[in-house]
Amino acid sequence: MSGQVMADKPPIPAEDVVKDVPPPPPRPSGNPVFRMMGMPNFRFKLPSRNWLIFLSVTGSFTTAVLYDRYHKKRAQQRWCNIVSHIAREPLPTTQMPRKITIFLSAPPGDTIRAAREHFHEYVKPVLVAAAMDWDVIEGRREGDVRAGLAEKIRKRRRKDGETPANSDETKSSEEREDLVQTLRGTSGVKDWEGVQGDLVLGRHTWKEYVRGLHEGWLGPLDPPPDTAETSNSKNDASPIPSEQSSAADDTPQTSDTLAKSDPLSASGDPAKPLSDSPQAAPKKEEKPKAPVQIPPYISTSAYPSAPIAPTIPDVLPPATILPLPHLLGFLNTPIRIYRFLNRRHLADETGRQVAALVLASHIRPWDPKSEFMGSAAIPGQENVPQAYNVPTTLERWELENVLEGEERDWHKVAWKRYQGEPERVWRNSMVIDSRIGERMRRFDLLSDQEDQARKDDGEDPAAKGFWANIKETLGWEEDRSVKGWEHGNFGEESE
Repeated sequence: MSGQVMADKPPIPAEDVVKDVPPPPPRPSGNPVFRMMGMPNFRFKLPSRNWLIFLSVTGSFTTAVLYDRYHKKRAQQRWCNIVSHIAREPLPTTQMPRKITIFLSAPPGDTIRAAREHFHEYVKPVLVAAAMDWDVIEGRREGDVRAGLAEKIRKRRRKDGETPANSDETKSSEEREDLVQTLRGTSGVKDWEGVQGDLVLGRHTWKEYVRGLHEGWLGPLDPPPDTAETSNSKNDASPIPSEQSSAADDTPQTSDTLAKSDPLSASGDPAKPLSDSPQAAPKKEEKPKAPVQIPPYISTSAYPSAPIAPTIPDVLPPATILPLPHLLGFLNTPIRIYRFLNRRHLADETGRQVAALVLASHIRPWDPKSEFMGSAAIPGQENVPQAYNVPTTLERWELENVLEGEERDWHKVAWKRYQGEPERVWRNSMVIDSRIGERMRRFDLLSDQEDQARKDDGEDPAAKGFWANIKETLGWEEDRSVKGWEHGNFGEESE
């Protein structure tokens, strides 16, 4: 009976059987570890062509910048390590520290900010490592450094006993400036008795420095008559509004003039403020004028006939000259990029010169006989063009050739000529008087000191790495003390 019922049941189609089978679960894609941690599925693939170009260019430039910055810091640290022992030397409480004078001026075509940033980035770290004190003479325009140095030398000459003709005018100002020095003398505080030194930044500042030395020691203490009249006319010149007001005071005041001059009386309403009157105009605040630059007291053509100051020392303070590469212009962008990626060489050379000034271990005079190839005119035919001049060997002072290549990078403003312009120290060639040049000195670094600095890897001995600090904290630092048997002493192994 049951078999008959099963035979009567219709068979199930094969399609329905296949449909009833559940599909297999999807295969998990990606790394199962990332999937369990809740991280997205990373599909690593090669970037496109444009991305490869962008990443290669930016990566190469970033690598070059980081490489240069790393070696720049090592070079600066190398010279800081060689002068750091001076900061640890004891100094008596009754003695002032060594103070050097820094001369910096705005580069041609730019502001003084560029020179200040260069000083803070390349020069100041070495001076701070040696705990040096310094005084700065800045120049915001051409001639300021020359005038400041010359005036400083003239004050020193007056202090040493030279008396100018109009001594009454400068006596009061100098007494105020020497008040601090007098207080130090009464307290028993002495100045530094050793070498002080000057630091000059850039070729343009060096030209003004040399010009200021000659003006201070060869020029008079009193300004020439034409210089005094020029400075007085600039200082005493009255502005135009004061002249108009004085002229208005001389004219008779009528009702019209009173109405124009006094808007309050013209309106007839004393309670009405002046600002409501249409004739009242707000006064504009006048900007402070730049200080008048002191013209030179002596010209370069008067050097041979000028008497030298009787109080001049036998040796002038030595100086060191640092490079200040400063190139402007859009077309010079490739050169500027190259210099930006090679600042480690500039930091190394600047640190070397500053270390020579700080150590002051070797001071030498300037060579007055530096030969170079030039052209001289034929005697009796001075009007012949320069192309037909005779090539010959000329002699120049060594200090005239210092950083001469920087003049090619100067902005065109430094070479322009203006009608009625004052003396242009940057554009004119340097004129050296033998009496001043023979007394000038410069700092040099000994070969032994330079070799010692080159052997230093430039690492800060006080700085430790991350793992070194961890080992020191956990007490895992290795004992690097030298054992007795390493010295060749026997019998101390068990001690």
